[in-house]
Order: sequence, then structure tokens, then C-alpha cells
Amino acid sequence: MRITILVLVLFFSCQTTFAQQIDTGENPPYEWNWTRDGIWTGTAMAANGLGLYFIINKDGISDAELQSIVADEDNISGINRWAAGNSSETAGKISDIPFYLSFAAPLALFFDDEVNDNSGLVLGIFLETMATSGAMYTITAGLVDKSRPYVYAEDYDYDRRVGASGQRSFFSGHTLMTATATFFVAKVYQDFNPGSSKIPYFYAGAALLPAAVGFLRIQAGQHFLTDVLIGYGLGALSGYFIPHLHKKRKHKMSVLPVNGIDFQGKEYTGLSLRYRF
Repeated sequence: MRITILVLVLFFSCQTTFAQQIDTGENPPYEWNWTRDGIWTGTAMAANGLGLYFIINKDGISDAELQSIVADEDNISGINRWAAGNSSETAGKISDIPFYLSFAAPLALFFDDEVNDNSGLVLGIFLETMATSGAMYTITAGLVDKSRPYVYAEDYDYDRRVGASGQRSFFSGHTLMTATATFFVAKVYQDFNPGSSKIPYFYAGAALLPAAVGFLRIQAGQHFLTDVLIGYGLGALSGYFIPHLHKKRKHKMSVLPVNGIDFQGKEYTGLSLRYRF
């Protein structure tokens, strides 16, 4: 639920800025199509709302269902079983810090003059990217029932174990959104600064921060390893490829006027047909 609310706040705070500034920079690597991107972003925002509806109306479990889930712990796959029973609230609180900060991650890009000159364009694509990831999470979390690791912790708060939130382990929204934001920042910096020696550092940060968040979410008993891996993968793909889809297409074929002097010393004019492989 918090992810959808944050995406909505981001939308209303950014829409005026990027509406006024899109396409104002000089020769940015990206382009914005109001029809395509307006429909895409609007649909993603609507999907976030639908997912939020599903989450709000999600049911908890009965005591009998809880006992059945706990009794079935040995049937959890080996890759996940070690996390069953985790319930560190400290780890959960720490994981919230980079999660919330990730929504402000693009601000770091505006220290770069090239990006700053196209701030509206970048914010528009960022909103579209985060809304897309948010929609993937909320719809899935609202429709899929999977017990969180803390549900298996018999000394944990009973109301939380049987509550609806306890059935939203699949998949990790914190990891998803953090990876989306960090890989978005790395990709945008790369596209605005091709060949920069700083690019590997941006990608290192993009990879490490959501990995740390995922680890903390497992320790908190919020998710199993596979939930974190799926969230990480989807976030990285979204953060990297949605900006990539906005890159300007270079036309392979071009016709240009030419003029000059031939080997006999005579002036000529004509057209040049060029094809880029």
C-alpha cells in the first residue's frame, strides 16, 4: 500500500514540472511522446489504484489456517526454508530508509548539467518507470496469497501473523522499487554521459543498494529469498529498459545535399544517399 501512495505523491508533485519542461534541453538522448507515454503512465497509475483495491480487500487467515501453514513448514523449498520464522523488526525499520530514499534518487542526477537541462523529461520517464513497477507489485500482492516468513514465528505477534499483510510475501516490493530507482539512475547517467569513467560506480551502487534492502527484508521476516530475487530482477529490468525504450532512434538512411569540385575542377551539386549499418 505504501508503494502505491508514494507513486501517487510522486505523480502529483512531478506532473507540473515535467509538463512544463519536457523537450526543453539541447539534444537529449530521450524523447517523450505524449500520446504513447500519457496512455502508458495513466494505465500504470490506474493499475496501481486497482492493485491497492485488491490489497485493501485482501483477507487474513483463520487460526486453523495458521496452524496448517506452520505445520507445513518442512515443505518449503530448500532455497527459502532457512528464512521461515525470521521476524526482526529492527531490520524492517532499517530497510525502510533506502526504500523511501529511492523515490528521491533522480535528484542526484540533477547535479549533472546535461540531465538538469532536461529535468522535466527525466522526471516524466522516472514517474512512468516507477508507476510501472508499482503496478506490477500491487496487482501481484493483491491477488497472490503467500505467507511471509514471520507467519512461521510462533513467538511473533499473533494479530500480525493472521492479518492480511502476512499473506503478501510474493514478491518484495521494497526490493523491486529500490532496484527500479537505482538502475534508472545508472542508466540515465550512462545515456547522458556515454563513455564516462563514473558509469561503473553508478551501476555498482545500483546493484548493491537493492541487494542490501533485500537482505534486510529477509531478516525482517517480510520475504523469502525467491521473493527478493524476483523483486530485484523485475526492478532492475524496469529501471534499465524503460528509459532505454525512450532513446531517440537514429535513422539508418538519410539524404543530404552536397556540393564541391570534381577532379576536372568543375563545381557540382547533388544529393548524397547515406545508409548507416
